[in-house]
Amino acid sequence: MKAEQWVCDKRSPLQGQKTDPTQSSTMLRVTSASLYTCCQKVRLLLPPSASASTLTSPNKRPENQRTVDSLYELSVDIKKVRKFKGWVLSENSAYVSETAGLLKDMGADDMVIARILETHPEAILCRPEDTVAQRDLWVSVCPNRRELMSIIEKFPASFFTLTHHDNQRANILYLQSLRLNKRIISKLMASAPQSFSRPVESNKEVIHTLRETYLDLGGDEGNLRIWLQKLLSQNPYILLRPAEAWRDSLGFLRERGFTTEELLSLVCSLRASIAELKPEAMEQALTYIEGALACSEDELKQVVIRCPAVLYYSLPTLVGRYQGLMDVGVSMDQVKESPNVLELTTQIVLYRIQKLASYGYDVRSGSLDVIVGTKKDFEMSYGKLHLRQQRPLFNPVAPLRSAEE
Repeated sequence: MKAEQWVCDKRSPLQGQKTDPTQSSTMLRVTSASLYTCCQKVRLLLPPSASASTLTSPNKRPENQRTVDSLYELSVDIKKVRKFKGWVLSENSAYVSETAGLLKDMGADDMVIARILETHPEAILCRPEDTVAQRDLWVSVCPNRRELMSIIEKFPASFFTLTHHDNQRANILYLQSLRLNKRIISKLMASAPQSFSRPVESNKEVIHTLRETYLDLGGDEGNLRIWLQKLLSQNPYILLRPAEAWRDSLGFLRERGFTTEELLSLVCSLRASIAELKPEAMEQALTYIEGALACSEDELKQVVIRCPAVLYYSLPTLVGRYQGLMDVGVSMDQVKESPNVLELTTQIVLYRIQKLASYGYDVRSGSLDVIVGTKKDFEMSYGKLHLRQQRPLFNPVAPLRSAEE
């Protein structure tokens, strides 16, 4: 008897009888398949805490079964947490029910709570007393708890960042002393929490520089607060920019011959973007525009004042957009007269030119002002041209006809 047949005989349930090897192999396959299906069913019935130990590799810390079960009861997607923030599940101290209870007290329903804990599971590691203190701090700058809950849902990481609590409080009190709108402050806290984590002296220095810049350029003291609010709402990260960045940008433009009034116009137009400008990049942009449009110094300044965006577009962007205009037959003089066209991408310019051409308007022989501006601006200009084409010209000499004729 062969070895294979002997093994099959030994595994046969009927000892002492010879079994067909083919029949034994089939029986083994059926048994294995049944066992696999049974194991899969049992695995599905296990709670997340039971399967966690099997999923934890020897090199990783075991998961806290109590934490996993508590999150599971809140309908949190454990697989998502395990995939992106798995280390949270291994922490010994977690406050799942306490965090969920606090969110519920602020008006969050079960679905919102689950979504917040999935997005930012680190929230369950915050001590309840620290979270309560953070809530009270944020309530001071939010009109109501409903709006606070909306902010937490969108920016959970900002709310549950509980470090530098004293710095946060000091920065809030300072911005409130400037009589800034509560919504502006809460937006800053949500979008740029780093601004509130650093010492208040750093933010005071930046605000002082902004105030000096605005007033030195002839800005009105009465409009300073409104200007600051627009500045901060447009770019919440402006407080993180060093004060020297403002001085460097304005110093460069002053050296290029811009007057105080022109600089004030640019500061009001660019607002927060001026803090992002670098003298080297501005020099490249101005040099290119000056050469491409054959501008004198005065003409170049007018181009910049009418289209401040040329200062912060990269050189490749400016080259590509200008070349795209040349490729469709737009002249250099047209771009010089309507420099705002450089704010549009080549694709948008082509679409608008084709749209106007379908109604008989050729931008190459007219002004580019009809295609510049926002989508709403263009639709208004396009609508006027469309109505003008449909409406017949009125002939004052022709005899009037009544509706009956």
